[in-house]
Amino acid sequence: METTRGTRSSRTKQKANLALVLRKSWYHLRLSVRHPSRVPTWDAIVLTAASPEQAELYNWQLNRAKRMGRIAESTITLAVPDPEGQRIGSGAATLNAIYALGRHYQNLGVDLGTEVATVNENGAGSVELHGDSLLPIVNFLAKKHVLLLHAGGDSKRVPWANPMGKVFLPLPYLAADDPDGPVPLLFDHILAIASCARQAFGNEGGLLTMTGDVLPCFDASRMTLPEDTSCIITVPITLDVASNHGVIVAAQTGIPAQSFAVSLVDNLLQKPTIEELVKSKAVLVDGRTLLDTGIIAIRGKAWLDLVTLACSCEQMIAELLKSRKEMSLYEDLVAAWVPAKHDWLRKRPLGEELVSKLGKQKMFSYCAYDLLFMHFGTSSEVLDHLSGVGSELVGRRHLCSIPATTASDITASAIVLSSKIAPGISIGEDSLIYDSSISGGIQIGSLCIVVGVNISLDDYARVDLFKFMLPDRHCLWEVPLVGSGERVLVYCGLHDNPKSSLSRDGTFCGKPWKKVMHDIGIQESDLWVSTSTDEKCLWNSKIFPILPYAEMLEVAMWLMGLINKKTEHMYSLWKSSHRISLEELHRSIDFSRMCLGSSNHQADLATGIAKACISYGMLGRNLSQLCEEVLQKEDSGVEICKDFLAMCPTVQEQNSNILPKSRAYQVQVDLLRACNDELAACKLEHNVWAAVADETASAVRYGFKEHLSESSGTVSCLEYQSNCARQSFHPRRVQVELPVRVDFVGGWSDTPPWSIERAGCVLNMAISLEGSLPIGTTIETTNTTGVLIADDAENQLYIEDITSISAPFDQDDPFRLVKSALLVTGIVHDKILVDMGLRIKTWANVPRGSGLGTSSILAAAVVKGLLQIIDGDESTENVARLVLVLEQLMGTGGGWQDQIGGLYPGIKCTSSFPGIPLRLQVIPLLASPQLISELQQRLLVVFTGHVRLANKVLQKVVIRYLRRDNLLVSSIKRLVELAKIGREALMNCDVDELGEIMLEAWRLHQELDPFCSNESVDRLFSFASPYCCGYKLVGAGGGGFGLLLAKDADCAKELKQKLENEKKQFDVKIYDWKIFL
Repeated sequence: METTRGTRSSRTKQKANLALVLRKSWYHLRLSVRHPSRVPTWDAIVLTAASPEQAELYNWQLNRAKRMGRIAESTITLAVPDPEGQRIGSGAATLNAIYALGRHYQNLGVDLGTEVATVNENGAGSVELHGDSLLPIVNFLAKKHVLLLHAGGDSKRVPWANPMGKVFLPLPYLAADDPDGPVPLLFDHILAIASCARQAFGNEGGLLTMTGDVLPCFDASRMTLPEDTSCIITVPITLDVASNHGVIVAAQTGIPAQSFAVSLVDNLLQKPTIEELVKSKAVLVDGRTLLDTGIIAIRGKAWLDLVTLACSCEQMIAELLKSRKEMSLYEDLVAAWVPAKHDWLRKRPLGEELVSKLGKQKMFSYCAYDLLFMHFGTSSEVLDHLSGVGSELVGRRHLCSIPATTASDITASAIVLSSKIAPGISIGEDSLIYDSSISGGIQIGSLCIVVGVNISLDDYARVDLFKFMLPDRHCLWEVPLVGSGERVLVYCGLHDNPKSSLSRDGTFCGKPWKKVMHDIGIQESDLWVSTSTDEKCLWNSKIFPILPYAEMLEVAMWLMGLINKKTEHMYSLWKSSHRISLEELHRSIDFSRMCLGSSNHQADLATGIAKACISYGMLGRNLSQLCEEVLQKEDSGVEICKDFLAMCPTVQEQNSNILPKSRAYQVQVDLLRACNDELAACKLEHNVWAAVADETASAVRYGFKEHLSESSGTVSCLEYQSNCARQSFHPRRVQVELPVRVDFVGGWSDTPPWSIERAGCVLNMAISLEGSLPIGTTIETTNTTGVLIADDAENQLYIEDITSISAPFDQDDPFRLVKSALLVTGIVHDKILVDMGLRIKTWANVPRGSGLGTSSILAAAVVKGLLQIIDGDESTENVARLVLVLEQLMGTGGGWQDQIGGLYPGIKCTSSFPGIPLRLQVIPLLASPQLISELQQRLLVVFTGHVRLANKVLQKVVIRYLRRDNLLVSSIKRLVELAKIGREALMNCDVDELGEIMLEAWRLHQELDPFCSNESVDRLFSFASPYCCGYKLVGAGGGGFGLLLAKDADCAKELKQKLENEKKQFDVKIYDWKIFL
């Protein structure tokens, strides 16, 4: 195993693609939040905290994450402080958190049932409990899926993150995907990775523990966990890195795979030397070793043991508090699952009990070879991650107010998040500004971090005496103090280690302490009470004065060595002030005021952005999302939204020629809902859909809309029909048969209002089913007036007076398609059937709700047949555009890809260009015989057994687009891009790449609407996945037909056979098909 493991490690040293992993993880997170019944989410998310005050802050952050759609409504969230504010270690904190979660469930009044905990034959799961009352809660928790983040502690190496908690520091990866949404935090990205890991637990309860200062970037959806054990996630690292971290020694036998290996854990090492690594056989063949990532998954019996221990841990915690000792998760608790550590553990605090209660189960290592381990342990590491491997993912301007480039000097590489920057400000390269307001001619250097400050010198009389500057490589933050109502400015060098003592190269603002004290004339006794130089460090130095704001800024510059004059005055001002250390500050933060201030600051920024959008722009921002932030101002949020609403008529009037009415109405609907006027919002929604239909009709055929739904008129819009009325009767009969279409990628970009405002592109293919063209119509003239309509479901309708046909139609009317066709072809309006009648029969030999474009293609067949009867323009382009109008008239609101797919043969890549009229460009793909043969051998066309109705999904997607939902817009843009890439792949006969494109397209479709799939479809795709390189539902999804693109012809045959053998599990039908050329 070791040789295999080492070889594999060498072969997979390339780390995971950060962008790909994060996008996939975020997609999975959003899906699990929006549709948890399909994609299971965590039953509970628990954070450990250092104090009750920090727990209060964390609960505020958890509630905000739930409001922002990061956490499902059904998920229980809880922040658990260390008892009595005393540190007990991460292991004891784990037990305490599980215990607190159990009590929380009890306080919620959850029915725990009467079942008792399971005990296996060897006694696993058994424990001496304090009465039978604990058994129900133990059994209840053992079935839950819990995510536990260790986020307590004092963040000494990232002191500016101490007030907010390091896990909630800003990390704007992928921020540009949702520019009107909240700034992504480290916590959010951890949630995304963890959401993928959830599926590894299946239905078996378990716990996933992670640390709050590490982002482990890997595809956790592939994670394989042994049953009834604990499993620690590892990654190969170099030996120099290992010397500062925990190392796992894995057995030489295990389960190897291409991207991971699962092995039994033989031993645990903490910050080992090279000699210790070699002696413990921890060095892999390629010279690396296994890093303990801090991620531990515990499931089955091991989870039951841990829950049982936790639910009776009160006495253990009390002993730790009394002895002032700690129990580590990564040294003590996990050692209970590693027999080689039992002797060592028994000598540790409560070690005997850990071995007794947990030692019956084992620990495994899941080695993720491509895991990218991103540690946020120091301030410089934070900036490194923003300018290093993930720099292309960073949103450098997000929800901020910044001045023009001619009124300020803000470098392109600076990152400004949730901040208001006034003119006259300078910000240097690669600096991070977060949650701040800065004005008054401030200068911020390069590689600086500024968080939570509100600097304004405009109101101070002494502003002309100095100009505040923050030198390169410095951190500056501001903290409200509990009880006093005051705030304190805090600062240090980027590379300062607050834990480094005076005697061990400790620094302040990048300079050795002795130089600092010499330069500004302060004494050790001014800073520290202790006499031992080993105990004197930045963490406990009483250096930060609490003064009026302008004086705090002056003193800050003096302490940083930037003011040489008036040293005596500065020293006297500083020494006489009340001063505070980082250590004291950690216990003095007014978390409630900090949360309220941050919330109001975000709301003010959102208000400014929304107001500018309405006043100066074209309503291009997601006002619905911005208003969610505005409404966090409980005292004035609704009034602000009412002011926005009052501005809308003026905006609509001023921009009536260029602003789509549908967008203007949707903005008003969203604002009405923000103002709690649901009744008025519902009434106005009808205007939204009417405007979409009207705008679509205008784009398809200029001038056609004036009489689109009328029953009769005097002006013809079809000049070629002007001489058709009242002609003598000549019997005519036409039959139109068309194929169905399957789409590979690009759907939704063909759908109004997207297609009439933005470019679209779809790659699809016309096919026959079971040896025939499945959709058709026969139309024949009769010498008696009126129209007889019949379909293949034996429905029949006779309309004696066709001038009575008018829209809107009843949604349940089975003949509204034909009626709409009679309207859009002008037959009704232009009174063509004055002296004759029609007999129309339609059929579609595919299941209802197939997703194959049946309705649109049938409409195309009827329109084409009617135009043939009246000698109209039956060109495919004209028919396609008329069908687009027809669908709006019917109320289904579809796009153009279905009729294009059925009207044009073969494979084609079709682009649309917005304007009046809408222009379509159909580019047939000249498929080689080799490509056609390979597709027909590898592609399975499968009916899932579930019908779907596109307009149900369509309405949700259209509303999100009209709201300018940024995630939806970026998703459809990507689908357009993939359609073009897919065309190139097929031209190159690269069917495997087409499969990858189909997979990404299917993920994007679920991003657009999670209900486009269901549990049965998920099971089908999961079953087919080992045999396929790509799969997706056709059309809008929700059911109907699916495409399964096998890895090769043999896989296609095997998959087909297996599906036919699994009729009880999968009620599917595999159709014979051929490309219609």
